Amino acid sequence: MIRKTIAGLIVGALLFSGCATRGGYEPTVDPYGDPRADRIGQDLYECRSLAYQSSGDTASNTARGTVIGGLIGAAAGAAIGAAAGDPGTGAAVGAAAGGFSGGAKEGFNTEEQFKRAYQNCMRGRGHNVID
Repeated sequence: MIRKTIAGLIVGALLFSGCATRGGYEPTVDPYGDPRADRIGQDLYECRSLAYQSSGDTASNTARGTVIGGLIGAAAGAAIGAAAGDPGTGAAVGAAAGGFSGGAKEGFNTEEQFKRAYQNCMRGRGHNVID
């Protein structure tokens, strides 16, 4: 039962991580007064590639967070369930809650790391990044 729950959580978290992909983000750069304004397009391309490398893979990080959260949740749920008289159900509920929250947390952390790396790279190349 618990193995099926954790396997289902991994699949669900991977599908959920598709909602938090880095595909659509691009920092807003103000070209006014930028002596390197002619390089913005090239720098966006290069910094995007570097940000992908530095932040890691969203799906892998989400899966890892789901497994770790699921295991912690299962242990906590089993303990609570044992006190209530049904450790199996408690473990399954704990695994579901912990897995989903762990996967979501890791997916969003990867996204934030990607954005920070992208912005820092552009700033490091002398551009005025607004967001």
